[in-house]
Parts: sequence; C-alpha cells; structure tokens
Amino acid sequence: MAKISKFLLVIVAFLLSCITHAQQTELLFKAGNDHYAQGRYQEAIDAYKRILDQKVASAEVYYNLANAHYKLNNVAPTVYYYEKALQLAPADPDIRNNAAFAENMKIDAIEPLPVNTLQEWTNSIISLFTIDGWAKIAIICVILFVLFFLGYYFTYTSIKKRAFFITSLIVLIIAIMSVSFAYTAFAKAQQDNPAIVFTPKVEVKSEPNLSSTLAFTLHEGTKVFVLEEVNDWNKIKLIDGKTGWIPKGDIKLLNNF
Repeated sequence: MAKISKFLLVIVAFLLSCITHAQQTELLFKAGNDHYAQGRYQEAIDAYKRILDQKVASAEVYYNLANAHYKLNNVAPTVYYYEKALQLAPADPDIRNNAAFAENMKIDAIEPLPVNTLQEWTNSIISLFTIDGWAKIAIICVILFVLFFLGYYFTYTSIKKRAFFITSLIVLIIAIMSVSFAYTAFAKAQQDNPAIVFTPKVEVKSEPNLSSTLAFTLHEGTKVFVLEEVNDWNKIKLIDGKTGWIPKGDIKLLNNF
C-alpha cells in the first residue's frame, strides 16, 4: 500500500511539473508576442529564446524569432530561424512567404544546379510534410487499409466488395508512397546536413588550414551543406556544386534538435 501511495505521489508530482512547465512556456510566448507588438524586438527575442532554453521547440516560436530578427536586420539569425520553422512546418504559407523575403537580405546570390523535372516534382512533394508527417500519414493509411479490407472480406454484395477492395488498394499505395517519402526525406536530411553562415564575411579555403589558398568568399545568411569535419574545420558544399573548407565557428547547423 505504501509503495502504491509513493507511486501515485510521483505521478502527481510529474503531472504538476508538466502543467507548470507548460504554463511558463505559454507566459513566455505571450510575453514575446507582447514585446514584438510594441516594437521591443530584442526583448521579444530574449523571451522566445528562453522557451528554446527549456528544450521546447515549435514552428511558431522559430517563426516569431525569425520575424523579430528580421525587424532588427539580423541577417543570419533571420534566415536560420525561418529554416528551423520550415523544418517543422514545411507547408506553412506564412513561413514560406517570409522566408522568401529573407532571401533578399543575403549578399550571396548562388544559382542551384539544374535538376530534371521528375526530381523537381519529387522534391516538391516530399517538402509538403515533415518526416514525422509522412510517417503519420503512412500509419493512418495502414489502419484504413485494414478496416477497408475487413469490409471487403465480410461484405457479400459484389458492388460493396469491389468498392472496399479498390479503396483498400488505394490507401495501401498511399501508405507505401508515404513510407518511401519519409525515408527519402530522412536520408536527404542526414546527407545534406545543412547549416547557415553566421559570420558577416568568411573566406572559404581549399584545404582545412588558414595557410591554404582561397576558394571563394561567403557572407552571413548563406545556406551551406556540411560534408565532413576535420578538427576545427568543416568541408562544405553550395547548391551550385562548389566545395571548400570553413571554420566550424563560422556556421550554425540546422539539424541540431
């Protein structure tokens, strides 16, 4: 009996802790929004970052952080937090629209390598949802498939059996495609390893040392992809295919949840 009471006390304490934590997060979010509405953008940033310090991340927090940095013309943080918001809500029109505006803040204009129509179409479809989003769609479709197949199995009317069979087949195909998209998105995220340049101006070297020749120059806000690490250097790749070495401290990784 004593053990049960202790267990219940632990559960109650945990629930109260969760409720208190959620209330603190809500208050900080409201405070950040109030600061932003009154034009106190740095105070808004501080409030939103306190939410992130509590290991609470959401597309809304990242989006509002990016908006506040945009108002202060902080190029790198603006681009960075819009990118973080897009990772959690890739189909959100407001985030997409503001992220496009943030592109105009960048100095570097880098043209991506051309891709074929099929690859472009596939990338656009995959970007509609997050990895978790595609996984959830797959799970829902599998459940629907089982239900429709049971309907097909236990129905004796030929028209209903045909309808259940076709519908179950469609949701099964969607489930398989969703799993494929989730896996592709995950593999792409792991392979790309994107980062944002945070230094106003950085010289990208041909080798991982300061004495090597200059490959090219980048400016804050530019998106790069980390290929490998050597000591305090990262080998990066741009969307136009160029590669070079950059000090780790000059970039900030996006895949750091």
